[in-house]
Amino acid sequence: MTSSIKHILFVEDDPAIAEPLSYALSREGWQVHGCSLAAEALALLHRQTVDFIILDVGLPDGNGFDLCREIRRHWQTPLLFLTARNEEMERIIGLEIGADDYCAKPFSPREIISRIRAIWRRLPAGAAATAEAATGWGPWRCDPDRLQIHYHNHLLPLTRHEYRLLLTLVGRPEHVLTRAQLMQAAWEHPDYSDERTVDTHIKTLRHKLRTAAGRDPIVTRRGVGYALARE
Repeated sequence: MTSSIKHILFVEDDPAIAEPLSYALSREGWQVHGCSLAAEALALLHRQTVDFIILDVGLPDGNGFDLCREIRRHWQTPLLFLTARNEEMERIIGLEIGADDYCAKPFSPREIISRIRAIWRRLPAGAAATAEAATGWGPWRCDPDRLQIHYHNHLLPLTRHEYRLLLTLVGRPEHVLTRAQLMQAAWEHPDYSDERTVDTHIKTLRHKLRTAAGRDPIVTRRGVGYALARE
């Protein structure tokens, strides 16, 4: 795949929406891979790397939320949901399960293009800055290009939010960070997320750290937040 060309997977079964938006995306110089079924989208992702995913919530062979969960098991590709509804609960569900943004129909192609560009600008910035400070001390090795963290030479199997959360802690060893601070650092839409989500992700991080290296360096400061012990 030519690295200079952005590849976008567009999963939408309505031609009246898919065709004009695909044309507008192509006009930006992006390569659009269109699918109308969830199964087709998964098959394409297994054989080709893409830079962005646009996903309709309602698909003929399944629910877009279920497809998003399956995608997040394997890939951390930026993802934007499309839906015919604009209910707050649906937006919250979509963002909590790993979407980067959410757009209700009807929309203009220019709005979608602007949202894609904004997500591409936003995703690497905070992580890269933190990674620069975090790379290379003690048992930690961080690779912001691959979104990977090694702990005691073990590659940790992290989701994107787990990666950002741990990277934030690694970047500020022995510094207690509140749940609100961690939400701001690790989630694209902290206002739509419950701070208890941090506790859930810390729990899974601890399990992965113990599984990989037999130890858990995350320290709980009750009533405040979390810190990472320096080894």
